[in-house]
Amino acid sequence: MKDWGRPHTIRQWRKRLFGLQAIVFSLLVVLIAVSELRFDWIEEAVGAYLATTNDRRPKIGAIWEKGKQATTARQALEQIVTDRQANRRDALGAETFTQLAARIPEGQGTMLSPDHFKKLYLKLPGEIAREITSPFELLSLSSRETWDRTYFENKAGELQIYLLDAENRVLWQMTITPELLRYMDRKNASSATTLSDLPQFRDRIYKADHFFKILADLPADIRKGVLPHPERLLAMPGQLLRVGISDEATSGFIELGFELDTGTQREVVLFQGQEWAVWHIRSTLEGKTRTTESLSDFFKNLRLR
Repeated sequence: MKDWGRPHTIRQWRKRLFGLQAIVFSLLVVLIAVSELRFDWIEEAVGAYLATTNDRRPKIGAIWEKGKQATTARQALEQIVTDRQANRRDALGAETFTQLAARIPEGQGTMLSPDHFKKLYLKLPGEIAREITSPFELLSLSSRETWDRTYFENKAGELQIYLLDAENRVLWQMTITPELLRYMDRKNASSATTLSDLPQFRDRIYKADHFFKILADLPADIRKGVLPHPERLLAMPGQLLRVGISDEATSGFIELGFELDTGTQREVVLFQGQEWAVWHIRSTLEGKTRTTESLSDFFKNLRLR
């Protein structure tokens, strides 16, 4: 039987070190080391094993946490980009500033071209467009060729508009209030058939011939303030019967209703006049001021009061 005990002499030590078993074992170790250095098979085997058991091992440690944070950040960024693209697609389909504000989520914004802004701006009645900004200011910006894009932001119900250059510097800023947005969305046609059906005109309804006789005697600036686009009313079919004046002012405008008889039915169309001018003609209709008072005289009298 082979003695596997501890050798006690140098002869026994030498026999153990240079024996056949030791030489075979050493060659096997060297072969394994060389093959690992050449083919990296041990690393690949360990990696394959870890890959197969990856789902069953607990996801803890700094590397897992960093990976999780990176994945979360990437998903959040992708969601932001997707939302902005969707918002811009919705905004491109807006036909009015009111529709645009409704399509931009609260606290977010979207970027559109200067031409798209001008398209929406030019759809507004002149008196409302001038409440937002002067067309001369827009012409000045366009002529300098620095206006590169337009950023719209829905901020607490207001539509904030920023005209930007190519480096995102603000060239001009405008604000459309919630009241003015609602006012823009009003339609000319009313579902009511007579002015008496609309409570905002109660006790302020006048015969059409009397109203237009008084209007014709007023200075031109007041006439234009009361009815900025008389040709639109003139194009309406039927006979004008009565005119109603609302008692509510919104963003510097007051609503006027015109009742017409088309021969087969009655209908009411709505227009907006500037507050100061409508207040003046209403006072004139009620006999409280002179019909020849001009715009400058009107504001002068307001200061004196």
